[in-house]
Amino acid sequence: MKVELKNRTKKFAVDCWRLCIDFPLSREYNAYCNQLIRCSSSVGANYRAACRAKSTADFINKLKIVEEEADESMYFIELLLAVSNKEHIEMKRLFGEANEILSIVVASIKTMRNRKS
Repeated sequence: MKVELKNRTKKFAVDCWRLCIDFPLSREYNAYCNQLIRCSSSVGANYRAACRAKSTADFINKLKIVEEEADESMYFIELLLAVSNKEHIEMKRLFGEANEILSIVVASIKTMRNRKS
């Protein structure tokens, strides 16, 4: 599961990057695309960091960052959906993927908290 989620979060970041390539180069689109690239790549980077956590508390804290970055990715995809005239199929797919990653991470956090108690 750990390797699968590492690969999945990396693919999510690459797919978001590829999505952003197709937007026009303008100050307005660049602002949203740059943010999406940052937070989507942070999902995978912080998940990898969580996998190297030194304790359960450290693991949970790092997963909370993954949760925030996945949610932020969803926000910027929503903004791009709202302002774009582009075909929305890929953006909707990426929104769904971010939501699935978010759900997995939230469930993992709850499981780890229950084990701590």
